[in-house]
Amino acid sequence: MAQHPPVLSLQGIGKEYAATVLDGVSLDLHAGQVLALTGENGAGKSTLSKIVCGLVAPTRGSMQLGGQPFAPRSRREAEAQGVRMVMQELGLVSTLTVAENLLLGRLPHRAGWLQRGRLRALAERQLARIGLTDVDPDMPVSRLGIGHQQMVEIARNLQDDTRVLILDEPTAMLTARESERLFAQIAQLSAAGVALVYVSHRLEELRRICDRVAVLRDGRLVDDRPMAGVSEADLVQRMIGRALDDDEDRPRRPAGPVKLRLRNLSRGTAVRDVSLDLHAGEVFGIAGLVGSGRTELLRLIYGADQAEQGSVELLENGQPQPPWSSPIEAVRRRIGLVSEDRKSEGLLLPQPIRVNTTLSDLQAVASGGWLQPAKETDIVRGLVRKLRVRCRDEEQPVAALSGGNQQKVVFARWLHRDCEVLLLDEPTRGVDVGARADLYAELERMAADGRALLMVSSDLRELMAMCDRIGVMSGGRLVQVFERGAWTEQSLLAAAFSGVSEQRSEETSA
Repeated sequence: MAQHPPVLSLQGIGKEYAATVLDGVSLDLHAGQVLALTGENGAGKSTLSKIVCGLVAPTRGSMQLGGQPFAPRSRREAEAQGVRMVMQELGLVSTLTVAENLLLGRLPHRAGWLQRGRLRALAERQLARIGLTDVDPDMPVSRLGIGHQQMVEIARNLQDDTRVLILDEPTAMLTARESERLFAQIAQLSAAGVALVYVSHRLEELRRICDRVAVLRDGRLVDDRPMAGVSEADLVQRMIGRALDDDEDRPRRPAGPVKLRLRNLSRGTAVRDVSLDLHAGEVFGIAGLVGSGRTELLRLIYGADQAEQGSVELLENGQPQPPWSSPIEAVRRRIGLVSEDRKSEGLLLPQPIRVNTTLSDLQAVASGGWLQPAKETDIVRGLVRKLRVRCRDEEQPVAALSGGNQQKVVFARWLHRDCEVLLLDEPTRGVDVGARADLYAELERMAADGRALLMVSSDLRELMAMCDRIGVMSGGRLVQVFERGAWTEQSLLAAAFSGVSEQRSEETSA
């Protein structure tokens, strides 16, 4: 059977900034097809997506939509022709309600007056399409959790006239249940003839829901083929040009002396009576469901939140050091935090790589209270090489880097500080497999140097590959700690669910 003409066709798309970002990308997308667009951070995926959606103008090349020339000069122009994009960075207005965000730009009105009843009805219909029947349309969107906000952003782009829908890392902030809802909606959209582009680093998702895969490397299209029969190993090799080792069966690292000691640490119902010892030279993983208290635990350790009871101690040669009560004091004690939200909590986006890297220890690049620019530049340049940060130079603003390279800058900051204890909250979220391998290699080096690493991750495979011990939090409690070799994915999940019913019964009785 002859294939219908493509709904979207790209011919020789190129884009240059200070360097070439896209180099002659030609790609066709057909109605009802789900195309996986993948590649390392900095490969050009986001730039290509933004060109299609009118957010960025190409330097060269052309596009056709439905056989007609297509050159949107803004996101509004693209959406008017049925091309929409759900971006990784949420575009919701926090001060507006869910309904107002969903219908923003096309609010129902009569004689200049907003029709509240119709607005609510339209919003409920839109929410139902994505399975969010439990969300009140009149609730301010700022009151929703980050996962629900992502679902609202997706729902906002599910319009009846959508011809092409681009999803950029749509499950990065979703629970497994929310992801399943999204996958069901993708199947419905595909059956209705919508062409979808699915941008993700989660290779298992790509193989599950996509019909075709297109791989970008260094701005060039290096592969475009049917997804059937393509393994994760194949995708990795096409993306980064080399194979990655599976470390799940490696032996446990030798544990050094206790470096960080928690005793009965508690804050409300978020963290309840947590005790653990973190040793030098080990990676201790924290698993658990969304809302289990993992992030809250790291914030208590770091001093970003104050514990209601219990203690956190840093030990040097077995002796407790003075306590701390703020992140500034924690950094002085060489404790670093790679936060879950690098854009709002981890980085100064308008500032250059140099500033973001050295602000953890300015004394190391100063003399007599004055910064030494040459020394600062040399140190940062060395860290950029060590972590393989893809950038123009150390003066490039962090906002201009891809997500994976931004995360490497966060790591560079704590390497500059030479931290004894590093707290990691979802350190590879939204990071491609190549950058992830670079970060893993650095964590390995840190552990080998005797650093103590406490890592929160929602990716059980990541924890099982990287960690020496895995503690599972459920309902705010550390319910079980597994030694390497004693866990299975099933046992970790069972422990994660074990405290949920207990917490719910306590909340009900209260």
